[in-house]
Amino acid sequence: MQIELATPLLGGLSPAQFMRRHWQRKPLLVRGAIAGIVPPIGRVALFDLARRDDVESRLIAREEGRWSLRHGPFARRALPPVSRPGWTLLLQGLDLHLPAAHALLARFRFVPDARLDDLMLSWASDAGGVGPHVDSYDVFLLQVQGRRRWRIGRTYDAALRDDVPLKMLRGFEAEHEWLLEPGDMLYLPPHWAHDGVAEGECMTCSIGFRAPGRERLARDVLQALIDGAEAQDGPVYRDAMQAATAEPGRIPHALQAFAAAGVRRLLGERDALECALGEVLSEPKPGVVFERRARPWPAPAALRLDRRSRMIYDERHVYLNGESYRASGRDARLMRRLADARRLTATDAGRLSGEARALLAQWLEAGWLQPHAADEEGR
Repeated sequence: MQIELATPLLGGLSPAQFMRRHWQRKPLLVRGAIAGIVPPIGRVALFDLARRDDVESRLIAREEGRWSLRHGPFARRALPPVSRPGWTLLLQGLDLHLPAAHALLARFRFVPDARLDDLMLSWASDAGGVGPHVDSYDVFLLQVQGRRRWRIGRTYDAALRDDVPLKMLRGFEAEHEWLLEPGDMLYLPPHWAHDGVAEGECMTCSIGFRAPGRERLARDVLQALIDGAEAQDGPVYRDAMQAATAEPGRIPHALQAFAAAGVRRLLGERDALECALGEVLSEPKPGVVFERRARPWPAPAALRLDRRSRMIYDERHVYLNGESYRASGRDARLMRRLADARRLTATDAGRLSGEARALLAQWLEAGWLQPHAADEEGR
């Protein structure tokens, strides 16, 4: 991706300019972000997808001033008639199921993959919406069909209504209002309140980004550290100098110091800490299942990452679907190329060491990689 090249997607800004001027700072309205945009899925197919139990879906409706929320899967007869106003069907993680949605999400890879979350699609009947709310993460709201009116404003009061089953703001004051047509897009930083209402039948894609809380991320990383340490043999507590005690219920100070030293050693291992973070950040979305392949990889051949795979890297390791692998030299450069481009040409695959090619064969068998239809040489 040419991050210094101006693009209509960002209103004539380059990705580098957008990240400096708007990312986590201020909203951006882009007219004609994607000319001639086509929805990644039609209404009928979308409703069929909502019937599957491996697709996260929600139905939000407002009728006679009362809001309701239901979670899928939904049989078609469980959805209201298309002609009924005021209801919305939300499908989370559409990029995991549709190549077109995954390709749309890939347009936003000027943000690190460690932050990129998923693409949610909102289908709404006339007057449908989810009410005024605020997100703790960045979001691009891309209109792909029909029209939706957005009102946005800074959040001065984050108090929520207690009379609805949604996280809906109790007080919302709009500072800006726009009607988005197909191809238009609105970027919102965290904590900007927004309320979108469909004007006629419409579809909106929300490209969201992960924003883990510090304590939650620390807890997940610490758990990964602990899981990794369980396989290691460490020193056993010894207390040859322990004197007889008249206070058997008291924890010995030496035992407290021994435990504290173990925790400090665990946290002081930079390599293990980096590994734990990479494993946490590359963990696939909950419920993701990969299809194993029985046929061997005819190495070397062109490969691509399965759209459900998460692959990232740091200075010492590459991470794929919650697993970490040490990499250096040419193998590291080519593995990073796979993570960045999400594909590897047959020529590049042939330049890997035998050990690395064996690893790719394992990933292919696990379904984490897929054969690429044509070698991308020279493209």
